[in-house]
Amino acid sequence: MSTDQQTRLSGSKSEMASVKQRGMGWSLALLALAQLIYGLDINIVFVALPEIGHGLGFSEQSLQWVVSAYTVFCGGFLLLGGRAADMLGQKRMFIFALVLYALSSLLGGLAWDPLVIIIARAIQGIGAAFLFPATLSLINRLFEEGPRRNRALAVWGGAGASGLTIGSILGGVLTNAFGWEAVFLVNVPLAGIVALAALFVIPRDKRRKQKRYFDIPGAATVTAGATLLVYVLVQGPELGWASTEMIICAALSLILLSIFALIEIRSTAPLMSIHLFRNRSLAASMVITFIYMGTFGALPYFLTTLFQNVHGYSALQTGLAFIIPSLAIAAGTQLGERLATRLEARSTLLIGMIIGIVGTILIPLGAYTDSSYLMIVPGLVISGIGQGITWTAMWITASDGVAPEDQGVASGMASTTLNIGNAIGLAILIAIANSGTHQLTGEAFRQALAGGNRTAIYLAALGILLGALVALFLPRKRKV
Repeated sequence: MSTDQQTRLSGSKSEMASVKQRGMGWSLALLALAQLIYGLDINIVFVALPEIGHGLGFSEQSLQWVVSAYTVFCGGFLLLGGRAADMLGQKRMFIFALVLYALSSLLGGLAWDPLVIIIARAIQGIGAAFLFPATLSLINRLFEEGPRRNRALAVWGGAGASGLTIGSILGGVLTNAFGWEAVFLVNVPLAGIVALAALFVIPRDKRRKQKRYFDIPGAATVTAGATLLVYVLVQGPELGWASTEMIICAALSLILLSIFALIEIRSTAPLMSIHLFRNRSLAASMVITFIYMGTFGALPYFLTTLFQNVHGYSALQTGLAFIIPSLAIAAGTQLGERLATRLEARSTLLIGMIIGIVGTILIPLGAYTDSSYLMIVPGLVISGIGQGITWTAMWITASDGVAPEDQGVASGMASTTLNIGNAIGLAILIAIANSGTHQLTGEAFRQALAGGNRTAIYLAALGILLGALVALFLPRKRKV
């Protein structure tokens, strides 16, 4: 081969690599946009709840189902969504979930009755349960383990943090300008455009060399059992843990999940392979995601209560107050990627959690009735950076050593414990925070609520310390 031919061949290979890299960049952009939509949808409805209740005639007791329907069905379908991504194709499930998001958002925006909007929110929750593991497993498939995947996870995590902020602000702006319907309808073009672009940008799913069978009994029992479990965790504080409904649902959940475990042990094609629990990195990550959302993930609730009920902020002011912590979290995700590339993920997790503990302990300094927003900013910034670092490292460890054909269900397993951790953490911390506020009004109520919030935040910091101790059990491995 002549020198000219070698030069042309080298240039051709370089050009192909450049085209492939640009394609991966566009794929990552779409995956990040999907995560932004996921984050946006979590917060955008909160601000509009009073208007939804007034417009559709909800009672005070039933209005919470606009939020709970989403949480219950998302938590119940996550494992099924993860395995569906493995079995039916990650790209297919990614697009399917976005279409489900768009259609359910359209139904929500056109809702004429409380039941209709609750059904729409339940379908949105199912869409989220398919979207989250599909997005995460696509990242783990398209970007090889190491610096490239770390960087992709940081971009994905930063987009999710941005979505939470945008959701808080956009919810207030849209509700004030166009009414509560707009917080649903805005998702229709967003999800639709990303789904359409994904058809052409995201690489096609790999063909499977051998036929794999879907574990229908396992899928039915775990989805029903997990849905009932999340329902109990969400409704327990409202209806009372000892109520007949809660006891029956908890018993049914335990029975169904026990049947699921038996099915998986005996099945030749299990929905969730038992061998995945032998992966120390994944098993520890599931515990860490549980603790993360029960501690870090509970902070926005108490910050919202502090801003609105103690300091008297409006919905829009509350959204603006979340800009600083959200920017800090986004910055933390990028720092987490750099740390995980230079250090092992275990060390990165410990650094993130230690920073998070320090910041979370500082937050209550601004949690008094006469405190200014500036007093709480240092804690919000430091805690946010710690959260971002932990978030990136947490998902790196969850995918470490997992075979490509199991990435979806591994993501579903970790995100299921994430969801359940948030429900349990909030239930416990809210009960503690509100224990001294009963039958109080006016200034006495504000003082008691501020004190309860401080206690809950300190307990969250203690929980993060527990997460750091769990991280010590992660296996020491090469740099990731």
